[in-house]
Amino acid sequence: MVHKRKKVTIIGSGFVGSTCAHWIVSRNLADVALIDLNGDLAKGRALDLFSATPISGSDLNIQGGSDYSMAKGSDIVVITAGLPRKPGMSRSDLLSKNALIIKSICENLKSESPTAIFIIVSNPLDAMVHLAYKILNLPRERILGMAGVLDTARFKAFIGEKLKVSIKSVSALVLGGHGDSMVPLTRFASVGGIPLSDLISPEDIQALVERTRKGGAEIVSLLKTGSAYYAPSLSVVEMLESILLDRRQILPCAALLKGEYGENDVFAGVPCQLSGKGLEKVIEISLNSEEKSQLKKSVSAIRETVKELDSIL
Repeated sequence: MVHKRKKVTIIGSGFVGSTCAHWIVSRNLADVALIDLNGDLAKGRALDLFSATPISGSDLNIQGGSDYSMAKGSDIVVITAGLPRKPGMSRSDLLSKNALIIKSICENLKSESPTAIFIIVSNPLDAMVHLAYKILNLPRERILGMAGVLDTARFKAFIGEKLKVSIKSVSALVLGGHGDSMVPLTRFASVGGIPLSDLISPEDIQALVERTRKGGAEIVSLLKTGSAYYAPSLSVVEMLESILLDRRQILPCAALLKGEYGENDVFAGVPCQLSGKGLEKVIEISLNSEEKSQLKKSVSAIRETVKELDSIL
C-alpha cells in the first residue's frame, strides 16, 4: 500500500505564511501549496524553500502560485492573508479591510477544498474565523482560529524570563479573545509544578499579564513596518502537528462554542483537543467567579467586533 503524504495549503505568502511553510518543511510534515495574489512572490518563496530540501532532508513537494486550484486535495488550509498591523493600529482597525480579503478567499476555496480543516490566522482573529465559518459553512470540527497557542507561548516566555528558569518548566494558559481582553489564567500558571503566586508578587504577576496582552503591539512598535511572524507561524504548526499526526494534544484555540463556558455561537479561545478530524472536543475547566467574569467580558468584546463585521458586510 502506497502511503499518501498529507497536504497543507497556505493562503498568503507574506512573513507569517512563508515562515509557516518553512516550519512545515523543516519538520517534514506535509506537502505545501503556497498561494498568494502575487503569484510570483509565492512561486519564488516556494522555489527557495524547495531548494533547501536536499539540505534539510525533507522529501516534500512545495509549490507556489496564485491559482486556487492548487488547494485541491488539501488536508488542512491555513489562511494568513490580510493586511498586517502597523504602529498605532488596533486589531479592530483592520476589520473592514481584512474582512473583504477573507470573504474573497473563502469564496474561492469552497469548491477547491471541500473536505479540508481550516485554520484562520488573519486579524482581527476572532471575527475573521467567524466570517470564514459563515462563508465556508463547515461543521465546527473543521474550522479553528490560531491565537491561544501564540498568546500562551508569550505568557510562558515572559514568565520564564522573569524567573530565569527553563521554559520547559513553565506551564500556563490564556483564554478568550486575541487582543487586549484576552484572559491569562494566572491561577493555572506554574513553574515546575509550583504555583506562580508562590514565586512572585501579585504586582509582578499583573505586569506579566499586561505584557502578554500587549505582546503583539510591543513587537509591532519595535518592527515599525510589520508584525510578528516567527511565533505566530510556529503556533500554527503546533496545531498542524496535532491534527496531521492525530496527537490529540490539548491546545488553546479559537473554537465555536455551543454551550461551553455558558456561551453559544461565538468563536473564542478555549482549551481544545485536536485530532485527525480537527476539533475533537472543547475542554471545560472550572473557573472561579473572577475568571468567569473576565472571560465573559472578553467574549462580549468578540461579539461586538462580530456585530461590527456583520454591519460592514
